[in-house]
Amino acid sequence: MKIEDHNRNIKESIEVIRESIQKNINERQRTIGFNASVGAVEMFEVFLHKKNLINPGIILKHNWFNSKNIIKEKLNFDFENKEKILRLLIDIESKRNLLCYGKPQPTDEIKSVINSFNQIKSLFEKEGLKWN
Repeated sequence: MKIEDHNRNIKESIEVIRESIQKNINERQRTIGFNASVGAVEMFEVFLHKKNLINPGIILKHNWFNSKNIIKEKLNFDFENKEKILRLLIDIESKRNLLCYGKPQPTDEIKSVINSFNQIKSLFEKEGLKWN
């Protein structure tokens, strides 16, 4: 996928999360779970493409971040803030299915995903990536 397409998708996820916060996060937990997961992974993919760390044809899968073994296998190279980025992606992904498919979650759990999403977004923006 082209970087422009990723950026369009990322922008959409950011807007949908903002709208969900304005509406009521407890009524939009599925939307938040899905968009935080897909948005964060697409940001990470753009980051890796811009750093020329992965082939342009490679597509990252959100479910990779449920398995430390898959992460080690697929991302067996170093990059700046690797541990922090992976920790945030794992945090978002570990809560994704609960938010998307489970019963209503406590507000703190939903806020935790939003917080991790905002942290990873900020980290990539500090790297010079822009979504808006």
